[in-house]
Amino acid sequence: MSVYVTVGARDAAASNAFYDAALATIGWSKHMDFSGWRAYSEGGKGEGFTLWVCQPFNGEPASAGNGTMVGFMAKSRAEVDAFHGAAMAHGGQDEGAPNLRPHYGPHWYAAYLRDPSGNKIAVVYNG
Repeated sequence: MSVYVTVGARDAAASNAFYDAALATIGWSKHMDFSGWRAYSEGGKGEGFTLWVCQPFNGEPASAGNGTMVGFMAKSRAEVDAFHGAAMAHGGQDEGAPNLRPHYGPHWYAAYLRDPSGNKIAVVYNG
């Protein structure tokens, strides 16, 4: 298995709808799915970095980590905009609309949001 990260889901169906829509805008899709867990990767190939969206194994409620954020790289500003729009349409909460963030660099164009379970997500184009 490659490098991966997991984010907890309070409601698997809502989280899966959110990530299905938002990640599709940057060429990502599901490559594995089983009882409360879904894995996403670029092109749905199951290669490289993988995001697992899951209900916690210990049965406790999912909660977002303070200071924890998953960042996805986009191939254009248009992809950042599309990701943000799809995420917001599927239960996301805005934490910073798409815009240049010059304090990170002159070309850092990013959006920040929270998924339906409160996990913080970034989508960035640095070009």
